[in-house]
Amino acid sequence: MIKHLGYILITICFISCQKQTDIDQSKVFKLNRYDNISSLDPINARTQANNWACNLMYNSLVKINQNLEIEPDIAKSWTISDDGKTYTFTLNSDIFFHKHPIFGKDSTRNVVADDFVYSFNRLNDPKAGGSGGWIMNNIFDYKAINDTILEINLKEAFPPFLGLISMKYASVVPHELFKNGNEDFLKHPIGTGPFQFKIWEDNVKMVLRKNPMYFEFDEKGTRLPYLEAVNITFLPEKNSEFLELIKGNIDMMADLDPSYKDEILNPLGQLSEKYTENITLLKSPYLSTVYLCFYLDHPNAIDPKLREALNYGVDKNKIIKYMMKGMAFPADGGFIPKGLPGYSANSGYKFDPQKARELINSYKKEKGNIKPIELTTVQEYVDICEYISAEMAKLGLPIQVNVVPGPTMRDGKSTGKFSLFRANWGADYPDAENFLSLYYSKNFAPEGPNYSHYKNEAYDKLYEQSFLINDLDQRARIYAEMDQLMMKSSPILPLFYDQTAIFLNKKVKGFQISPIKILDLTRVYKEK
Repeated sequence: MIKHLGYILITICFISCQKQTDIDQSKVFKLNRYDNISSLDPINARTQANNWACNLMYNSLVKINQNLEIEPDIAKSWTISDDGKTYTFTLNSDIFFHKHPIFGKDSTRNVVADDFVYSFNRLNDPKAGGSGGWIMNNIFDYKAINDTILEINLKEAFPPFLGLISMKYASVVPHELFKNGNEDFLKHPIGTGPFQFKIWEDNVKMVLRKNPMYFEFDEKGTRLPYLEAVNITFLPEKNSEFLELIKGNIDMMADLDPSYKDEILNPLGQLSEKYTENITLLKSPYLSTVYLCFYLDHPNAIDPKLREALNYGVDKNKIIKYMMKGMAFPADGGFIPKGLPGYSANSGYKFDPQKARELINSYKKEKGNIKPIELTTVQEYVDICEYISAEMAKLGLPIQVNVVPGPTMRDGKSTGKFSLFRANWGADYPDAENFLSLYYSKNFAPEGPNYSHYKNEAYDKLYEQSFLINDLDQRARIYAEMDQLMMKSSPILPLFYDQTAIFLNKKVKGFQISPIKILDLTRVYKEK
């Protein structure tokens, strides 16, 4: 209780202190990160908290818009060679780093191609300790042709490459701040983004201020961003975050905690009427698939008939309606979620309990009674897993739910400890290859993300063939074929395609969240 009171007092103090400044509070966006921010270094933008903060401060060569299309960012244009291996970027010469004394009397300088060479070298250096070096694995070399021309050569053609380097890991930083190692950069990190670093008190608050030299303008010629500042607090309890939103002390809350789901949403998944005067609910598709994964190389690997029976026997619509209040889409297709080219409603299994019962009875006639199947999950999803267990028991398939801590789950699914486990996969970049790589035989866990150890020669050939095709529609047809081929072997049971729920202060306008859940406040403003 004392701990919680302390956080509340910190928040109240922080808010009251801000009101004493000369900043117009209608131009300050306030949010909370209960999971904290561990780094403002873009090479460490692995967690959502780090990624959100870095997206406010840095830019990459290209970016992804709300429609999952590649747009110019620091690069104003680019060309791709006929063999798909050489990318030549032309940079915007009028983009400047945030002001800092390290640059001398002018306190800033413009970004040049050599800055990307330095930033990529740093990302690629194991000694830098970044978490995003993997995006460099297929890059053969890169060089600055001059100040505004950057050339990147790939080892192998990879059509999703532009999406890959849109990630915050590939952001540009100035070499001057690293002449003494990372120390100067950690004290005062700078980039080129719409907001620049001001204050960071660990576990208490972070303040970012408007970048007055940001290079983007709106349609009327007004320089972006509209906001003057972003204030971030770090209340660790989701329930406290909910209370702060209701009181108007923060402007947004991302996603729902099960502890107050019934309080804020009605049975139809809509915002409860008592909150509609002050809060707006924004729902958006999120490129993430929640699924059950069968480990095919487990000593007690589950028979294909029983895997198929599970796919037919789970009513996903009931899960979403009664347990998730409509905050997802049923995964009646395959592994590729709705919204990505390659998604096909014909890839998956439709709910058919009679077909599931027939498969279970057929297995029993051939091999006798079924030993209980162990389904491993974390506490957050135990209700869904117990529902699946109860429904399959009615069809004659016994399932025992095994609840483990998060670290145990992460280790167990990588090392093949569990024969069946709950998992999810979200897009790092907006291309279905990001999902289909999980079933490529050369990506077996623990070295890669193929947790099921699915292996199919025809699938592998299609996967490799897709790298040679730049036409998105043609590539999408191959992706759909791969998804259908994989699902015939049922190494997984897709449950639902995720959805993002953002709860906003009613005064917030212009807010959008992308399907890959990137926070962009460049065009956000608040009514007074």
